[in-house]
Amino acid sequence: MNQLKAKKRAISGWVVLNKPYDMTSTQAVGKVRWLFSAAKAGHAGTLDPLATGILPIALGEATKAVPQVQDGTKIYRFAIGWGRATSTDDAEGAVVATSDVRPEGSALQALLPRFTGTIMQRPPAFSAIKVDGERAYDLARAGETVELAERPIDIDAIELVEHGAEQSVLEVTCGKGTYVRSLARDIALALGTVGHVTSLHRAAVGPFNDANSVTIEELEAVEGAGRDALIAPIALGFADLPELRLDAGQAGAVSHGNAVLLTGAGAPLALDECWASFKGKVLATGSVEYGQFKPRRVFNL
Repeated sequence: MNQLKAKKRAISGWVVLNKPYDMTSTQAVGKVRWLFSAAKAGHAGTLDPLATGILPIALGEATKAVPQVQDGTKIYRFAIGWGRATSTDDAEGAVVATSDVRPEGSALQALLPRFTGTIMQRPPAFSAIKVDGERAYDLARAGETVELAERPIDIDAIELVEHGAEQSVLEVTCGKGTYVRSLARDIALALGTVGHVTSLHRAAVGPFNDANSVTIEELEAVEGAGRDALIAPIALGFADLPELRLDAGQAGAVSHGNAVLLTGAGAPLALDECWASFKGKVLATGSVEYGQFKPRRVFNL
């Protein structure tokens, strides 16, 4: 066991994985961690096994940046299969209701504005939300009736990509906590029918997207330095946050968790969330209050 532990590497950065179909997020993290012999790994936002797409996997110190990435805007492309509702609101569940109604494309297009902005959404019974300390999907699989409370979510945009009699494809840009399966269910119900997600692809999470992603096959095809070159820097996860570039003295203080006074004509007086760097390296995430940068998480790189 000690020999195995000794082989683990203290490697840090992001693997922007394009997760394959029929693989859990936990399995994906385990696979990537094994490929890089990483001492530590985690993911920024669960993706259902039957979904494909962007699963940012944090290695080493990048795990400290997971909250920022999880809170980032997400883009999903998904298909709604019309006429059948399932227990899971996707293709995995049993059919629980059917309808002969097939919506017109014009009716679907006209409905979409109702699903933009801040809306109320009831998460699916088969979700990771905890109910009295238990995961909702565990209770649902055990045969218990799970009714989760509605909660507000933010939909920035939703558009119809392709419409057919049996299936329609949409793309949604949304905030944290949005369940696309619930969105598909509710759109179908609002059109006087039932439906479920037949395919789901996450095209972006914060600054990570299809264009800068890699597949398991691409990771397996190279070794050593070639594989390490596919790791994105930790700072990429902060692309949507203001950067503070510190001098050597400030950097030394921040590396020990201490607040520092920002100087210079352009120094901000207040920022809710930002990150600090020194010579291109991530030092910490934190906030600025009264002209002082206060670190929350310090990175040991």
